[in-house]
Amino acid sequence: MSESSGLAQRIARLDWRAALMILIAILGIGVLAALITNQRSADAERDAALARQSQSYEVMILAQSLSGTIASAEATLARYVVSGEESVGRDYVAEWQRAEGQLTLLARRTRDHGLQQALITDLRTAVAARGKELAQIALNTRFKRNQAAYAYFDEARRSPTLPRIRNLLEEIVVAERKLLNERSRRARFTSAEAEAETRNLILFGMLIVIGAMILGWLNIRAIRERAAAAAEAQAQRERATELEAAVAAATAGLQEEARERAAAEAQLRQAQKMEAVGQLTGGIAHDFNNMLAIVLGGLELAKRHLPDGAKQSARHIDNAAEGASRAATLTRRLLAFARAEPLTPQAIDPAELIAGMSNLLERTLGEGVLVQTRTDASGWHVWADRHQLENALLNLAVNARDAMDARGTLTIATGHAALEGEAAKECSPGNYVTIAVSDTGAGMAPEVVERVFEPFFTTKPVGKGTGLGLSQIFGFVRQSGGEIRIDSAPGEGTTVTLYLPCHTAIEATAPDTARRIGPRAEPHRALDILLVEDDPRVLAATLAALEELGHRPVACDDPLAAPRIVAGLHTLDLVVSDVIMPGQTGPEMIAALEPQLDGVAVLYVTGYAGDAADHDRFGGRPVLRKPFTLAALETAIADAVAAPAGGQTTRATAAG
Repeated sequence: MSESSGLAQRIARLDWRAALMILIAILGIGVLAALITNQRSADAERDAALARQSQSYEVMILAQSLSGTIASAEATLARYVVSGEESVGRDYVAEWQRAEGQLTLLARRTRDHGLQQALITDLRTAVAARGKELAQIALNTRFKRNQAAYAYFDEARRSPTLPRIRNLLEEIVVAERKLLNERSRRARFTSAEAEAETRNLILFGMLIVIGAMILGWLNIRAIRERAAAAAEAQAQRERATELEAAVAAATAGLQEEARERAAAEAQLRQAQKMEAVGQLTGGIAHDFNNMLAIVLGGLELAKRHLPDGAKQSARHIDNAAEGASRAATLTRRLLAFARAEPLTPQAIDPAELIAGMSNLLERTLGEGVLVQTRTDASGWHVWADRHQLENALLNLAVNARDAMDARGTLTIATGHAALEGEAAKECSPGNYVTIAVSDTGAGMAPEVVERVFEPFFTTKPVGKGTGLGLSQIFGFVRQSGGEIRIDSAPGEGTTVTLYLPCHTAIEATAPDTARRIGPRAEPHRALDILLVEDDPRVLAATLAALEELGHRPVACDDPLAAPRIVAGLHTLDLVVSDVIMPGQTGPEMIAALEPQLDGVAVLYVTGYAGDAADHDRFGGRPVLRKPFTLAALETAIADAVAAPAGGQTTRATAAG
């Protein structure tokens, strides 16, 4: 009975303050539990959204990679048809199998999307059809049925299958991009909802904490015996604050990780896009140079045969020749972007190079631009092509001048950077010389910075720029083993920094003599020349050019027929041969003709930039790049006949 009465007395002592304190504690625990549950749910939904976005990026990258692999396989098949080498044929088979593997992986990554699966089914059909077309070409090439292989190859070029594949891949990328946008929108919406719920819970928790503090203060004043309970409530509030801080830190870490992942994916997409554009520009160079060779040769011959007094016609021809020359310059810039233009690197002191360009920069930029230089490369030298580096700095200076409207300060600064780990984004870790060109112009928005290296992209008015300056610099720097970075913001100017590999050995700079085999000697007599060229239009244009120079050329449109023609010639001083031809390349033809070419000079002509740098392939003989002028052709002939491998010796036939 006494125990029951004591319990009743203790219950009676619990007034409304104690009941309210218990209620506040329960609400606080509920808020904390809800906050933790909401955060975990938000984290799970965010991870799922990121996974879906990564899947979309992977699908788009796979589609682009599949397109590049198919293009590479067809290019390899073309080389197989031309060369007939079994190793090239095996390379083609391996690349086509890799394309089929990529198609299977693409189908696997899109199996949860009905529209994409329908497109993948059509793509499988188109790829299979294209594989049959190319297999027919490869089979005929393998069994040395060259004429049939060329016929099938020509038919395959006009086949609608390849455009169908490209269209399907583009549709897949477009559909996946739409799906990515929808997924991103959903992720943002989910994240916004989670943040709103978290804010509400935190606000409610803060109200609870404030109420608890007020009630605790009242309890301390009213009932001293409840001081211990108030201290325990304070401890609980402190633990709740620590938990909130831990949750906030975890949330910040996840957000930072998402930003880093998005930046890495954007960088990967940009690199793949630039690589694909580079492959495209390099692939069309040969055809462009052949066409330009015909145009320039025809214009020069037409001008030489104009009657006296035809000034208006001569002016029109000069204008057309200038346009063709500008087209050739644009092609060289595209080749520089594609990293197909040959370089002649040497050790360069950056400070000395910039000092030597000071007068040129002042004349080019005008009096409104103040040029400042700061050099601090710690004695390091650059291993690069001097001419290309000078052109790159001049292009950057002109771009800076235009960005400043010809009034402002241009700063060129050199330094040294050791790139390691993540700092080496597009190049190998190591020591680099930095050359930074800064201006005080209007700057660029982020979306413009992302596209500045694309060929033909320009923010200048029509007629003020080709859009190839920065893309040419990009190709030169990457071909030199370095990288280029841009730091710009609207209203804050632009800084373009070149990172070029360091070179510790100091080499004396000298003119490039790698291509010069012997002393130049002008031929003082008409030469008997065998001209080998498979393109009938280029053959006719070059034949007319040689005749115009006073020589006696003999045409040959098939390298396999060259031995028979050589055997029938009474005298032969020089062989002028294209490099890439069906059935047999120029160097292969010359190698087969060596027993018949005692003392006969050889001059190679090519429209592909990579050929001109491959000295070993041509046995040290001179190479003339298409398109060329009559003067260049005459100089190249003089170099060829003066070379030790050739000469001006007249060759008698074996018939006697």
